[in-house]
Amino acid sequence: MVPPLKSTEAAYTPTAKILHWLIAALMTVQFAVAWTMPHIGRNTKPETLINLHFSLGTLILFLVVLRLVWRLSHREPPPIDGLPPWQAASARAMHWLLYALLLVIPILGWANASWRGFPISFFGLFELPVLLATRAPGWNWTGDVHAFISNYALLGLVGLHVLAALYHTLVRRDGVLERMLPEGWRLTARWSISDKG
Repeated sequence: MVPPLKSTEAAYTPTAKILHWLIAALMTVQFAVAWTMPHIGRNTKPETLINLHFSLGTLILFLVVLRLVWRLSHREPPPIDGLPPWQAASARAMHWLLYALLLVIPILGWANASWRGFPISFFGLFELPVLLATRAPGWNWTGDVHAFISNYALLGLVGLHVLAALYHTLVRRDGVLERMLPEGWRLTARWSISDKG
């Protein structure tokens, strides 16, 4: 039998859960598109996959801003009982670093598209304003930095985030992941040996 969550292990709000998993799903699709689309060079013309990459990046940016507004206006659940202070502090730092990267990366991509003269259309519904003049001097680095921090900093942090969730689920069995799962979902990984006997 799975033990009930303690009163101090209150879950995140339904809105926070929806935004968390929606952003995670969109990031997965975005990385697949980024690795599939053609390399963007001096003579590249935006086509289907590149335009889809732009649209997904815009959507992720919007949702991250919405998630930040929600986070700042709604208190997060308190740390679970028995969680070492360094783990609580590192989790908080990781979350804020992820938010920062999920803001900076799309803005750098947007800036680089503007620098290249690419229009950014949001799924064909409307175009975003231009951030930079085409080939503006001193801004050619935006695309390289966008790609570098996406492939290394962001993926590295996401990997640590996933590993931390697995650690809490499979090793500590403390219900941390369940606080972000849809209402009513429970993980059998929290069972102890005595629970199975």
